[in-house]
Amino acid sequence: QVQLVESGGGLVQAGGSLRLSCAASGRTFSTYAMGWFREAPGKDREFVAAIIRSGGRMDYADSVKGRFTISRDNAKNTVYLQMNSLKPEDTAVYYCAAGGNIYYRSSDYNYWGQGTQVTVSS
Repeated sequence: QVQLVESGGGLVQAGGSLRLSCAASGRTFSTYAMGWFREAPGKDREFVAAIIRSGGRMDYADSVKGRFTISRDNAKNTVYLQMNSLKPEDTAVYYCAAGGNIYYRSSDYNYWGQGTQVTVSS
């Protein structure tokens, strides 16, 4: 089992940057693929980015390609989401999740953090 805690959210102006972190407890972090999802008010939770166990492959939603970068440090049990060129439509609660592989549906992930709010003002 793994517990996940996100941090790094906040309020930023359009065009700005934020770096989210997700710290995992336990010694099995490196055995999980990690994903980031987001949920805006009145909308379903949607896939943002994911990374495999080794960090050698990543995938992104089309809406964030070229602006967001997912990375992980298995020695620190942490996954990151660097978000650049932020837009008001990126406003949402961002969640990290742990699963067996890169999945695009939230239901395929086993463990979730509590989320961190990102608000982008225009």
